[in-house]
Amino acid sequence: MSVLSESEENVGRYYDEVIFDAEVRRLKEFFPVEYAITTRHLRRWIRDATTVIEVGVGGGLYSEILARQGHQLCLVDVSAKLLDAAVERLRARGLEKQVIRVERASATNLDCFQDGAFGVVLMLGPLYHLLTPDERRQAVGEAGRVLKPSGVLFASGINRLAYLRDLFRESPENILARRNFIGQFLQDGNLNPEIAPPIGHAHLTTVDEFRDLFADDFKEMAMVGVEAFSSPWQVKLNELSESQAEAWLDLIERSETLMPDALGMADHFLYVGEKT
Repeated sequence: MSVLSESEENVGRYYDEVIFDAEVRRLKEFFPVEYAITTRHLRRWIRDATTVIEVGVGGGLYSEILARQGHQLCLVDVSAKLLDAAVERLRARGLEKQVIRVERASATNLDCFQDGAFGVVLMLGPLYHLLTPDERRQAVGEAGRVLKPSGVLFASGINRLAYLRDLFRESPENILARRNFIGQFLQDGNLNPEIAPPIGHAHLTTVDEFRDLFADDFKEMAMVGVEAFSSPWQVKLNELSESQAEAWLDLIERSETLMPDALGMADHFLYVGEKT
């Protein structure tokens, strides 16, 4: 187990003690488009069986998908409860043999893993909680270090505009009280538990900032606005038949290809890059 910084311990504790249940339920119940589109990209870009390090396991849904595809998994998170839940999810489905290692560690420090050990790195969450540019660059550097030549990185970020949209929808009367905070937020993208309790200490990004994070070490293969136009209404997907849902997901992906504007409308950005 790597030594965690105070801020990393705080993030782990926040998931363990405050939002664990919500995180385990989050994707399928409340963000099914995010889950479905991300899953499509995992299946599209990871074709041959390989060893995957998943840094930030969430509720273990992506772990299950990768295990079912025959990949070997190293599971990493700052939350002990999320790691336990992901392992139990795989065990309950007879997939525990696909897990070769479990580590409580941070994306910024993967020194318990060797250089070039993995064919794929998943960071579908850690970059949300790294508040300084140096921390985010360090995490991307660690991803590049543990990847094999031509290995693939999947990384997600949250659109900075999503917070402002939700503030306008849920409590627009707070605009004057939060004027100073919003001015700072537009510059640095950082949130805290008092302002945004569901996510706690978090960093929300812009398209250019997110792209630039990977430019030195990776060749971009895809950069998509995951939910595109569906962002505020994702739960609608759960009300549809399978064929209807697939048709909408096809349309969402088509809109991402045809219209760069889809990035600005999405809650999440997904970057897929090849190590150079």
